[in-house]
Amino acid sequence: MFAIKKISNKIRIPLYQTYATNSKLVEISKNDTGIATISMARSPVNNLNKELLNALNTSLMDVQKEKCQGVILTSSLSNIFSAGLDINEMYNRTEEQLTEYWQTLQDTWLTLYNLEMPIAAAINGASPAGGCLLAMSCEYRVLVEGKHTIGLNETQLGIIAPEWFRNIYVDILGHRRAELALLKGTLFHPKEALEIGIVDELASDKANAIQKCQNYIESFKHIPSRARQATKMELRKRNSLWLKVNKHMDLNQFLTLIQLPEVQTGLKLYMEALKKK
Repeated sequence: MFAIKKISNKIRIPLYQTYATNSKLVEISKNDTGIATISMARSPVNNLNKELLNALNTSLMDVQKEKCQGVILTSSLSNIFSAGLDINEMYNRTEEQLTEYWQTLQDTWLTLYNLEMPIAAAINGASPAGGCLLAMSCEYRVLVEGKHTIGLNETQLGIIAPEWFRNIYVDILGHRRAELALLKGTLFHPKEALEIGIVDELASDKANAIQKCQNYIESFKHIPSRARQATKMELRKRNSLWLKVNKHMDLNQFLTLIQLPEVQTGLKLYMEALKKK
């Protein structure tokens, strides 16, 4: 399905949409310079359920096939990038359902992290846990200023950030700073996130964030694409290879942890607390 969406007084870009389970989950637009913008659109907070992850994975593979100049990952929701993994996918589920969910997350991350073309995140709001993982997996991150936060806060939920989450965190923050943040489940406000390197720039609003992401992508105009791609793949090979080799072990660790009675009780209490807000 195609439509025309006006995003400024000067530019009009085609918009096509990906659907899953009869719901619009991802919107994809492409401007006249060949940069695609993938916007997560699962109300109310872009919780990463299996359907959204599948839609995101498919969208990333589609833009890769089209050989776009680059990709911007963002959210169509106001003040929310992604609230992270969907607790409903992990609470009171069968082992088969949990397995399908975790494998979908693994596969989507591998696609995102190994995307050959430049990809930048325009983080327009809250980005805890899995939302932070998505942002960190992009090459460049621009965070809109505001009261929202970003970080891996799994310990606050009574769970552990998987090793492949932690590896990226350590790469970006450095071991000591990442250790303290992971232990406390710290969430960082924009200026703190910029200071410690979770994000590369701050923006005044979403449009400004997207423009800065475009600037990053366009900065590679005169860099030979083969050299850029090969360098990116080499830099990311260690983390990517770790998950490819340890997929089954990682899945088993998740299944063991998430099915513990105390963890299930914690997830239930967290869901109940959210409903009261």
